[in-house]
Amino acid sequence: MSTTTGKTDAVTGWWRSLSLRAKVTGVAVSILALGLIATGIGTTVFLRSQLLASVDTQVSDLAGAVGGLFAIDTSTGQVVVPDSPPTEYFVAIYDADGNYVAQAGGGRRDAKPDFPETFLPYADAFSLAQQPFDLSSESDTSTFRAAVAPVEITGTSIFYTQMVALPMSTVTQTLATYLGIYSILSVITIVLGAVAIRLLVTLAFRSLTQVENTAMEIAAGDFGQRMTDIAPATEVGRLKTAINAMLGRIDAALAQRDATVRQMRRFVGDASHELRTPLVTVRGYAELYRMGAIRTDQDVAQSMERIEKEAMRMGLLVEDLLALARLDERRDIQFAPVDLRPLARDAALDVRAAAPQRPVAVIDTTIVEPTEQRPPQTETDTLETPKRPRSAFSRAGSILLRRRPRDARGTAPTTEQIVIGPLDLGPSSSAPVALPPIVLGEENRIRQVITNLIGNARRFTADDSPIELRIGVDAAAQSGWIEIVDHGEGVPDQIKDKIFQRFWRADTSRTRETGGSGLGLSIVASIVESLHGSVRVMDTPGGGATFRVGFPLARHLDPAEHALLETQPLDRLPADLRSDPPA
Repeated sequence: MSTTTGKTDAVTGWWRSLSLRAKVTGVAVSILALGLIATGIGTTVFLRSQLLASVDTQVSDLAGAVGGLFAIDTSTGQVVVPDSPPTEYFVAIYDADGNYVAQAGGGRRDAKPDFPETFLPYADAFSLAQQPFDLSSESDTSTFRAAVAPVEITGTSIFYTQMVALPMSTVTQTLATYLGIYSILSVITIVLGAVAIRLLVTLAFRSLTQVENTAMEIAAGDFGQRMTDIAPATEVGRLKTAINAMLGRIDAALAQRDATVRQMRRFVGDASHELRTPLVTVRGYAELYRMGAIRTDQDVAQSMERIEKEAMRMGLLVEDLLALARLDERRDIQFAPVDLRPLARDAALDVRAAAPQRPVAVIDTTIVEPTEQRPPQTETDTLETPKRPRSAFSRAGSILLRRRPRDARGTAPTTEQIVIGPLDLGPSSSAPVALPPIVLGEENRIRQVITNLIGNARRFTADDSPIELRIGVDAAAQSGWIEIVDHGEGVPDQIKDKIFQRFWRADTSRTRETGGSGLGLSIVASIVESLHGSVRVMDTPGGGATFRVGFPLARHLDPAEHALLETQPLDRLPADLRSDPPA
């Protein structure tokens, strides 16, 4: 058993050691050889049967028609045998009782059939008539084909049985000649077929050779290699296409990895620098105090103020870093329908409270069906502001925040109103119904996005420069959006793609005139991405920057759909639960 297993393992190992070309060539040549052998056996059997049938027909005809080889004395019934008549066949005579009498024929042939001494009686010989059979020679060196026929001499009472035998040498020689010729042709066919198969296999495997060479170059570190000469209709062509796609993804992944590594290195360096700056300031004032350089109460108060500001800035930076780290962890988000209108209103109120001198307006571009219009609802804002001529941005849409900063004369404060209601289109208007700006997201994160963008607008514009919050719906893209519009210097085109990078600043000198950590817009981009939205920056007509943030619109969802939304990426959700990110 172990010997058999060892031989099997040896054969298996030998087969595995062969190249694919050798295997394909060997299998194809083996199939060709087996086909030729099977064809040779089949044709030989068929040819022999045809030749044997021809001999059988001939010997049967001779058995019933032979005459002139014997002379029979009708008075005595004796058979007179001539001396070896020149014929190709042999004839034997048996009397009525089946006893051998004589034989003749065959010419001068050395091989003679071995006729039996006794045979069937005349009466029983009829059963073998026209049924040829094999008969060996006297020396057992050749074979004959024999047939019998009962004979009755007319007008007499003489009956005898005649047996005729034909030699099979002609059939044997014909088959031998055929087999010799067929064997030679088969060998030539196998040799030529092997050469042709090898050439065809080599030609067919040329593409695989290219794949092999390309894979080796890729393994050596050249990831820019690609497959060429692709025939998409072939298996190798489809393989090349798949490999090119895989290489493209690998190349993109490696490029992304390199970019991530570079970004991480810059991030670590920038974070270290940003953290080191306030720490150096705090340490410097502490050393000055320890050395006694800060003596007066005014110097101490000034130093403590600077230490407090730097500590607060460092705390804000750490909070931003923690926020980015949490966003990078991709924690589960509790998706829910969120109306952008109250979020924009709250953000505007926050700006108004923090900077009363800055004009701010919320513009709702969504409209409703005229039949559903109702008088504007009024809420009273108790924030006291002095009177002043109204800003050009005091009326700007269906939701309007109006404020009046204190004028130079210090007029007594008055109460200003926030008007909330639909745009008055008039009784004859036929405006279409619009979708409400209710998006799918997480309210706190969307608030943080709006807050960061407004803070960015305040930081890079003058104190009295107006800010607008525009709300709208893109019905075609099934997205709701909010725009934060400022009227400052704007963002140059060459840096629009960079402002969302971490710690990126247009001011490379890292001055702190505008404050901030350089992480606000990167936090915005990370939050928007986690909510399956989009953010982009555009130019404001007349000067300034407009940041548009879009989120997929929400609709009524049952609990099962809510659970699916919270656990699946956007690209894997059913089409009716999502929309493409807005442009």
